[in-house]
Amino acid sequence: MSTETRVINIDGMTCGGCVKSVDSALTQLEGVQSVEVDLEGNKASVTYDSSAVAVDAIVEAIEEAGFDAVVAGE
Repeated sequence: MSTETRVINIDGMTCGGCVKSVDSALTQLEGVQSVEVDLEGNKASVTYDSSAVAVDAIVEAIEEAGFDAVVAGE
C-alpha cells in the first residue's frame, strides 16, 4: 500500500451541505482513507492509497459532485 495525502483546491462550496457533498463523494471512492474538507479554505485534504485510486479520480469525483477542483500546486 502506498499512502499519499494531497490537498485539492475546490471552487463553488458555499455551505455545510457542500462540504457534506464533497465528503460523501470522496469517501465512496475505493482507496480513500480519510477526508478533511475546509469550507473557509475552499480545499480538501485527502489521504488515499495511490495503488487503489488515482488523484485524477479524486478530482473527477469532486467535479461530478458539482464543484471545480484542482490538485494544489499543479
